[in-house]
Amino acid sequence: MTLPDTPLLARQLIQFMRSTIPLAKAMDLQLGGCDADSLTLFAPLQPNINDKGCAFGGSLVSVMTLSGWALVELALRQRGDDCDVFVGESTVRYLSPVWADFTSVARLPVDVSWTSFFRSLDSRGKARIEVSCVIPGDNGKPAATLIARFVAKRRDAAAAVADGTH
Repeated sequence: MTLPDTPLLARQLIQFMRSTIPLAKAMDLQLGGCDADSLTLFAPLQPNINDKGCAFGGSLVSVMTLSGWALVELALRQRGDDCDVFVGESTVRYLSPVWADFTSVARLPVDVSWTSFFRSLDSRGKARIEVSCVIPGDNGKPAATLIARFVAKRRDAAAAVADGTH
């Protein structure tokens, strides 16, 4: 079995986001990087600026939400799972202004694993997973954080469970 090329899948995912989510294109979101445990989105300040000259709070929460969504979507694509992914709930904290281009790093919290997520998806056709996102600020402290629960549902969950493929 050939393992998927994660960086290639991530670049394709960002292209998909920019072509299907108008906000992602307007914000000029770009892939900052990815590995087995995290996904980073980059956003330039200029299209995300507010009247005070710093990053707009709506842009900060949007890039964090999109980076979390992309982390889950990428994990599903790596397995070849065809799912719809939704944010079910989230909590955001704005801790300090962002005065320059910024990134959002999404990863699973230490007590959360893909194993239980995929086990639930395989048995029930849907699953939930918590993702932690942070926009780094000055001196190693976060400028903003988001904890979100994402829901993945197989596009044809009933048929997959009925025929035993998942």
